[in-house]
Amino acid sequence: MTAQEEMGVIGAPVGPLGIIALEGCREMGDKVNSYLTRWHNNPEDTDVPVYTIPGYNREDFLINSRCPRFTNGEGKAIIHETVRGYDLYIMSDIGNYGVTYNMYGREVPMSPDDHFQDLKRTIAAVGGKARRITVIMPMLYESRQHRRQSRESLDCALALQDLTRMGVDNIITFDAHDPRVQNAIPLSGFESVFPTYQILKALLRNMPDLKIDKNNMMLVSPDEGGMGRNIYYATMMGLNIGMFYKRRDYSVVVNGRNPIVAHEYLGDDVAGKDILIVDDMLATGDSMLDIARELKKRNARRIFVAVTFGMFTQGLERFDEAYEKGMIDRVLATNLTYRNPELKSRNWFVEVDMSKYIAYIIATLNHDRSISKLLNPADRIRSLLERHRNGELV
Repeated sequence: MTAQEEMGVIGAPVGPLGIIALEGCREMGDKVNSYLTRWHNNPEDTDVPVYTIPGYNREDFLINSRCPRFTNGEGKAIIHETVRGYDLYIMSDIGNYGVTYNMYGREVPMSPDDHFQDLKRTIAAVGGKARRITVIMPMLYESRQHRRQSRESLDCALALQDLTRMGVDNIITFDAHDPRVQNAIPLSGFESVFPTYQILKALLRNMPDLKIDKNNMMLVSPDEGGMGRNIYYATMMGLNIGMFYKRRDYSVVVNGRNPIVAHEYLGDDVAGKDILIVDDMLATGDSMLDIARELKKRNARRIFVAVTFGMFTQGLERFDEAYEKGMIDRVLATNLTYRNPELKSRNWFVEVDMSKYIAYIIATLNHDRSISKLLNPADRIRSLLERHRNGELV
């Protein structure tokens, strides 16, 4: 049985497959397209009847499109080939500040708002002609503004409603800050995918000497909100778990948030153990470095930080210093959002490639098959850990 059969990627596609990788997502789009074209050109390895629908047989699946800007900053979307009847997947990285445009003679980095507007422009350019539209937005737009605590906007919910009103059938994101935001669009498809398997695989390949047992390793959640994520890792790895509680000063707001006064630890003794800290995103990194400092005070051995989105919004120098002082050993982050070249060159940074996983998701959905097996990697994680214990992981 082939990998494609195991995933249920069998039968006729929903429609000719097309991928629009917006400007901030070109690199990921190229990688995903590479996997899909490889499987397409070797049908004997995939058992996918790729010739059953006219237009499916393409040299590649990327649709030629762009979002140019006028000199005052206004923009538009242009699609240079037909998408009529296509099963269309639009990929957008709203966190890619490495993309710039010219406005009044100045180079301006694209903000999340700019990326989201380009996404809507592209959907508008499709003009309702696609058979189905799926938006793959790895970092969910405005995911940190997902609930109302005072008289304030609900940006994430409004954005999801905007997309569905424009004709988007499915939205796929990764490690949503709060997946309950999907309640804003209860009649539409919404999947929050977790990169658990890929992160563990990258960690074990980078640190082959890790001893994964309760005597040598622990999971530590950086806050109460991340407990569910860390419990899953701990359960799959058979490890104990601890937690830090963030004590905040709610009388003050700094940079849009209440500052953290102290991190209080709850859990077993960490002395002499390797520690894995898992979170959805790393923004400034202040909390993660404070936690690493507290763990080192408690005589933890090595500290590994794993996040889905590594943004490093206040630079890398503080992590360089922490690495030199032995406070952290590795920081793992996916390629689901922009990583600047400086980050990729750091010895303490490990990149987790998610392109093959996204290609699997697209190939499965294009054939209108369930992605349940892809969303639940328990069996693959068990196999991965077994190979690691047997020294078979390369």
